[in-house]
Amino acid sequence: MGEAILSMTNIHKAFGPVKALRSAALDLRRGEIHALAGENGAGKSTLMHIIDGILQPDGGEILLDGKPVKISSPNVANRL
Repeated sequence: MGEAILSMTNIHKAFGPVKALRSAALDLRRGEIHALAGENGAGKSTLMHIIDGILQPDGGEILLDGKPVKISSPNVANRL
């Protein structure tokens, strides 16, 4: 396995008292195919919205090609 091109570690997101993501992690490597699966309310859409720049994580780290990035908007996500 090669290096992850996108790596998310310890991602947290809450909406008021509701904790949508708690210590979520995801590594995507070139040439792999991925799917997010889980029960209703598991945080799949929230995680994708963070990757897309629609939502900001409350904590955690996102690395793109091993370098920290902040995906602050969908426009920023498109440029990455």
